[in-house]
This record gives sequence, structure tokens and C-alpha cells, in this order.
Amino acid sequence: MVNTQKKITKNYNQRRILSRLFLPLILSLLVLLSGCVRYDVGINFNEQHHGEIFQHIRLAQQLTSLSKTEANQWLNSLESRAKSLKGKAQKVSDEEIIVRIPFSNGQELTDKFNHFFNPNYSKITSGLKVENPELVQLKAEMSIKQSNWIFFERNKLDIDVDLRALGVLSNQGNVIVSPGSLVNLEFVLNAPLRVKNIDKKSNLNSESNPNYTQTSWQLEPGQINHIETSFWVPSYLGIGTVIIILVILLGFYAKHRHFPGFQKTV
Repeated sequence: MVNTQKKITKNYNQRRILSRLFLPLILSLLVLLSGCVRYDVGINFNEQHHGEIFQHIRLAQQLTSLSKTEANQWLNSLESRAKSLKGKAQKVSDEEIIVRIPFSNGQELTDKFNHFFNPNYSKITSGLKVENPELVQLKAEMSIKQSNWIFFERNKLDIDVDLRALGVLSNQGNVIVSPGSLVNLEFVLNAPLRVKNIDKKSNLNSESNPNYTQTSWQLEPGQINHIETSFWVPSYLGIGTVIIILVILLGFYAKHRHFPGFQKTV
């Protein structure tokens, strides 16, 4: 009985010593790695038939020093996936990369966006081989609805970004450990005309520029982030068609002194 109590006391003391040793180490690492990854994702929808998906990733030197191999593998993976979608990747440095993926219409935008942010899905559909680990584990899916109003085209975007892999949940579902200070994720949308945030119930922090042609959302690690937004772009095809019709009517009137379908009166 005495020996058992001694063993229990000894184990308890060992756990106290270990906790005193590792707790400061963990806290030091959290402070050291604060702001490790800056990940900006955005869409430039410049025209009805032209735009690009862009990403700007910056890794802190603390992170690349601790896991240089993994960081390089991840950046190389991003570069490879961009090239497979006819995009370009510019390595500013060993810690920074800029990815640009062009698209020519809404359907191509959603296809390329979903393929890029779901490597496993891309592997199935296009034969890509995805082996490199994801330093920042995020999954995103986008859908778009477009409606033509002759002179303008309305686009409605629905985006779900799953960042649950970046947080630790309690049994009740609450985020108890969130690497929000380690990963800073932002989504930006640029359009020629007004960008409107539709989802009023969203808890995401959004910010627009004075002209409302750009809106950004700060994404929250440890949960599924939902973005619902709409924007307008000029329909140059519709505008051009109306101009051509007007020119033809004016030319007809200049020659015959009346419009087609109307009998000239004497």
C-alpha cells in the first residue's frame, strides 16, 4: 500500500515537472510563430469575358526556418497546380509566391477555382498526382449564377471555405485552440461595378472601398466560412449590338427619311 502511494506521488510529481517544462515551450512557440502565414485569395472580374484568380502567399521566416522542406513542397505544389490550370506562379522569394490563373467566363471561373482548392477532386478528374502535404489545409467550393440584362450582366457568387482543419474543437463544438494568430486568411473580390454582400447573417468581417468595387472578407480558422455576394459587369456584346442597330436605323432614316416599318407621309 505504501509503495503504491509512493508510485502515485512520484508519477504526479513527474507530470507536474513535465507540464512546467512544456507549457512555457508551447507558449513560446505560439508567440514565435505569430503571423506565420499570410494567405490572400481573390478574384479580379475585370470584364464579362476576362478575369483572373489571384493568390498572394507570404510565409514568415520563423516558419520556413522550422519547416523549410514542408514549406518548399507546399509552394511547389501551388505552382504546379497553377500551371496545370494554364496559370502562372511568380516566386518573389523562398517565402513568398504570387499565383495568377486566368478565366474567360463564369463557368471557367468556378471550374478552375474548385479544381485548385480541391486537389483530390482534381486528381480524379484530370489525372493530377497530389502528394505534397498542405501546409495550410483549406478546402473551398464556389458556384455562380449569371443573368443577362442586355447592357449589364449580374453575377451571384456563393463560396464555402472549410477551415475546420485549422482549429481544435471541444466536445461541445467550440473552438478551444485556434491558429488565427498563425494563419491570416483573406478573400478579396474586385469588379468593375458595385460589389454587394448578400449574406447579412454572416459573422465574417467584410470591408469595401469607397466606390464599392472591391470587398474583402477576413476568414475565420476552425469553421466553415460562407460568402454570398453579387456584382455587375458591363455586357459589351449587348451594348455593341444596340449601337449597331441604332447606326443601321439612323442610316436607313438618312437615306429614306423614315424608319423601317413606317410609311413615309407626303
